[in-house]
Amino acid sequence: MASSLRALLVEDTAVQRMVVSAMLRNQFHCEMTLAKNGKEAVDMFLEGNTFDIVFCDRDMPIMTGPEAVVKIRAMGATDVKIVGLSDDDNAMEAFISAGADDFVPKPVRPETLGPMIQEVINKKLEQSATLA
Repeated sequence: MASSLRALLVEDTAVQRMVVSAMLRNQFHCEMTLAKNGKEAVDMFLEGNTFDIVFCDRDMPIMTGPEAVVKIRAMGATDVKIVGLSDDDNAMEAFISAGADDFVPKPVRPETLGPMIQEVINKKLEQSATLA
């Protein structure tokens, strides 16, 4: 059994948090951590938490998704895959220029997330094979 991925979902809307985290947990067996805004996410990285993949909403109070991505990358968290989420088509550019690896339009669908999660799992497996 492959080790489960540590996923961080940064989303200010409770319903979205519930739906997306349930999908990640149930369908992709991710170990879930939740944050309600970009500042909470940045604080988690500052506290030394590590994640394999981060899904980040764009428009949130206190700190937006792209602002959080810039800060997380500036801390040297370059190995983590960061995926922007938004129902705004113009958000993709904001996330990619902030340093995100990918973008998913809302509503989030399992068939969109599957390949991204598989990519992170494959990368982890390659790294552990290299270390072995």
